[in-house]
Amino acid sequence: MKFTFGIITTTQVPAEVIQSIINLNIPEYEIIVIGGETQTWYGNVNHIPFDESSSTYTVKKNLITKYSKYENIVYTHDYFIFDSKWYKGFEKFGNDWDICMNVIQNKDGTRFRDWCVWDDPTLCYNVEGYSHRVILPPYDYKKIHYMYISGSYWVAKKYVMEESMLNETLDWGEGEDVEWSKRVLPKYSYKMNTHSITKSLKDKKLSAEIIPEVLI
Repeated sequence: MKFTFGIITTTQVPAEVIQSIINLNIPEYEIIVIGGETQTWYGNVNHIPFDESSSTYTVKKNLITKYSKYENIVYTHDYFIFDSKWYKGFEKFGNDWDICMNVIQNKDGTRFRDWCVWDDPTLCYNVEGYSHRVILPPYDYKKIHYMYISGSYWVAKKYVMEESMLNETLDWGEGEDVEWSKRVLPKYSYKMNTHSITKSLKDKKLSAEIIPEVLI
């Protein structure tokens, strides 16, 4: 399997992020960095300078698609590193998917926003007041039409992203990932790869609730 790792940044990509990709020993891969400062790059890195004053995160991610030369594209923010068995996990999982998610963990090993439910009427709304909540169900949850793909990290085929580009009128925090998810999930195969792990370098707020089992 051949991979493009597309990283967006506004400053610098931590060296350990790049090194974690190099350490995977993927026979054919590339790293594309969109935005941020000029660095002393090592490994197979293509840095695309970007005018931060006139951009949105969605523009940067669409540029990853434009410049990618491989079928499988990883879209990631600059604070995720790849577990040493990430590539082996994808080889085991296989290539029969359009959009794919893998396990995402916080620094302490707890679960981050990976397999996310957005609008399941049974799970995502409190009974009193109907306030909305994001749910992380077990990985065998299969009601794809109720899910969304967090914009911080996902993997997709190049043709999917060319056919269904991110909405460049929306930026981070404006529901750009939810809007895109609701367009693509009815059209493409979305699968969960539990063999591969990505880890956050930041202590990020989960902003989601983990449930031990799916409520029917």
